[in-house]
Amino acid sequence: MIQVRNKKTIRNLADKSFKVNKARNLFAIVAIALTSLLFTTLYTLGLGAMENLQRATMRQSGGDGHAVLKYITDDEFNHVKDHPLIKEIAYNRILSDRVINDKFLKRHTEFWYYDDVGLKLGLIELNAGHKPVAKNEVIADSKTLQLLGVPLEVGAPLRLKLDLRGKEVQRDFILSGWWKSDPVVNVGQICASKAYVDAHAKELQSNYKKDHFHTGTISAYMMFDNSFDLQGKLNKVITESGYSLDEDAPNYIANNVNWAYISTNFSLDTETIIALTSALLLIMFTGYLIIYNIFQISVMRDIRFYGLLKTIGTSRKQIRRIIRRQALILSALGIPIGLIAGFFIGKSLVPFIINMSVYNGTEVSVSPNPWIFIGSALFALITVMISTFKPGRVASSVSPVEAVRYTGGVNKSNGKLKKSTGGAKIHLMARSNLGRNKKRTVLVVISLSLSLVLLNTAFTLSQSFDMDKFLAKFNDTDFLIAHAEYFQVPTSFSGQENGTTESFIKAVQAQPGFEEGGRLYGDPTAFTAENPKGITDDTQNTDARGNFLVDVYGLEDLPLHRLQLIDGELDFKKLASGKYILEGVELNDNDKPYMESIHHKVGENVILHSYVRTANEAPLGREYITQKFTVLGHVGIKSTNSNRLSSYNSFYLPAEIYKSLVKEPAVMSYAFNVSSNQEASMQSFLKRYTETIEPMMNYESKITSKDALSGMQTTVELIGGTLSLIIGLIGILNFVNAILTSILTRRNEFAMLQSIGMTKRQLRGMLIYEGLYYVFATSLTSILLAILFSLLIVKPFCSLLWLLSYHFILWPLLVLLPLLFLLGILIPVAVYSMNNKQSIVERLRESE
Repeated sequence: MIQVRNKKTIRNLADKSFKVNKARNLFAIVAIALTSLLFTTLYTLGLGAMENLQRATMRQSGGDGHAVLKYITDDEFNHVKDHPLIKEIAYNRILSDRVINDKFLKRHTEFWYYDDVGLKLGLIELNAGHKPVAKNEVIADSKTLQLLGVPLEVGAPLRLKLDLRGKEVQRDFILSGWWKSDPVVNVGQICASKAYVDAHAKELQSNYKKDHFHTGTISAYMMFDNSFDLQGKLNKVITESGYSLDEDAPNYIANNVNWAYISTNFSLDTETIIALTSALLLIMFTGYLIIYNIFQISVMRDIRFYGLLKTIGTSRKQIRRIIRRQALILSALGIPIGLIAGFFIGKSLVPFIINMSVYNGTEVSVSPNPWIFIGSALFALITVMISTFKPGRVASSVSPVEAVRYTGGVNKSNGKLKKSTGGAKIHLMARSNLGRNKKRTVLVVISLSLSLVLLNTAFTLSQSFDMDKFLAKFNDTDFLIAHAEYFQVPTSFSGQENGTTESFIKAVQAQPGFEEGGRLYGDPTAFTAENPKGITDDTQNTDARGNFLVDVYGLEDLPLHRLQLIDGELDFKKLASGKYILEGVELNDNDKPYMESIHHKVGENVILHSYVRTANEAPLGREYITQKFTVLGHVGIKSTNSNRLSSYNSFYLPAEIYKSLVKEPAVMSYAFNVSSNQEASMQSFLKRYTETIEPMMNYESKITSKDALSGMQTTVELIGGTLSLIIGLIGILNFVNAILTSILTRRNEFAMLQSIGMTKRQLRGMLIYEGLYYVFATSLTSILLAILFSLLIVKPFCSLLWLLSYHFILWPLLVLLPLLFLLGILIPVAVYSMNNKQSIVERLRESE
């Protein structure tokens, strides 16, 4: 066979054919842009959310170091710092156990020295000034300075009250610089200079393993070459430097991997891989539906052109090359539009995902990650190439004779004639027309159904957020008030010195709408318990007599009656007798108890020891007493009835019994309810009271929790609605293309029908019926798929998350069906009107 160099000719044919099909090009560009927009939006959402969540987690975990060695000395730091696995290491030294200025009651603040690596890994970038140099210079975050009343000006004076191993010291400093506080972290930071460390070297000598004071200890954050197998690298650094991983060993070094990086080390399970792959294939299929139909239209319109090319010797390969070249040109125009639009849509949705998380309120930024654009463009291009394969094959295989007779349907006949006694019915003709190309009909129906199903699924998920579960998890009552330090993470409640004041309680009780309230008493050092089972534990959990330190709480009626019984009985008369006690059990996210953590079965005895004030002794006089109780039952430990810290064991007693056993009963918190019409006014009162009258007090409320959950629901609806809208646009465009294809490929047929007496009105009616049949099929398919998705996907998913309770809903889909019905009428009429410019004779001559 003679080889002819005709690539240039083929390119010219492709380009000229491309320029002629302006309407096709517009549809194709929009379709390709929507497909790449869908990919880009999802990639931007995924990568942007991961990037911001990891950044926020780094802030909360103390920085972006891969791992940290905690509470070490200078000698230990010097032995470790030169290990070959360590790329860089920070020298961070804590300069006091606490900063105890009154202004920091509601925001724990720390006093550090950071070297240059420490500042970098700690994500500290100064907005103004310079790092501290002189011994009286410090830098701090903006919120800390705001609480102190210090202006954001270099040289501004500030005074700190420091807790140095239990001793209070006041020191004056000058501000040398500041940075903007991160809203993710409710911990203040103040950093001093190396000169300060040198000037107070004696005071900063650490002896943590003996006295457990943090002053002077070093936290060495380190970076490795990459984030793979962080725990293995950290263990190697410790052991090869001559130290132990055994907590009981004298050369043990406390350590941990930065949990912000844990997400980079997990391996995807089979179910996750299948889910992600299915989602990707679903998106590609959605794009395929529209692009395939558009190129199918193009082939149908130009089928005679391809037939003529075959008569002059154009090969199948060359015809496929013409179509492929046109697809690449359209992709070059459509994909960039989709990439840009998708990025900005995804970028605008990322804050809603972040605000759904525990990092609500943090600043969100989405960088234009090149992988977003590369991945989206690649998958969009693959989708386009797959979509053009079938139309290209049809165009390359058609003969000149078939090209003239082609109508877009299945041109096979079984030789049988259809008989009818009632004449040709318009609606029957329309139904028959849809059956001529069953594949196209099915694809259009599926395309339209996908958006409706996705929207219904998103709304089902959002309506499954269980407000009662959410509130029960964090709020037993309408409001909870306590000292500000009780609400800090971790809580630093210690007893009388930071208990809830009676003045605050009385002020609450005097407010309109107050209904009932109850005190929760507690003191982490008030009680010890004998260990009848001989369970071994380290000396940190025992007193001088060898008894275990335990948490015992005293509850007034309201919190007592709100306890969640797990087993045994909750007999308040027996509890009031002073002979019985309840043991607390920790709960998981689904409120299931960790029963393996209990130490006493129902009916077993608990022997408690405590100190009480003697009647006729000095204030410091006290008596050591022992009291035996029988475990009446087990109840759930929650954040509302405990000190919010995991403990060896927790017990619950009625308030009167508790107060008789404790030297100085401290009110840990006060829970109360108000009438529903006064909740907002009580919230306003508490806000005002804790800001102006007793700023050391703070509160939690159901209103805050409701707002948080409502934000999650809105986010799911917004993101689901946006994706549904994009897929919906693709579906509508596909519907338009299906109608357009039907009209273009049957122009000659319509002309023949009109020539034998069919009116334009009847023809429009037939097309409207076709559109309504599409709508009817879409409605049935959507309802069926929505039910299946809801029962098989959403319902099992809801069972995995504690705050979800599955509710079957179908109303979002049903609400949209009238709109779909309207489109089924308007689109066929509009498309027919735009393509009915020629006379009957002109259309009949096209077949000659």
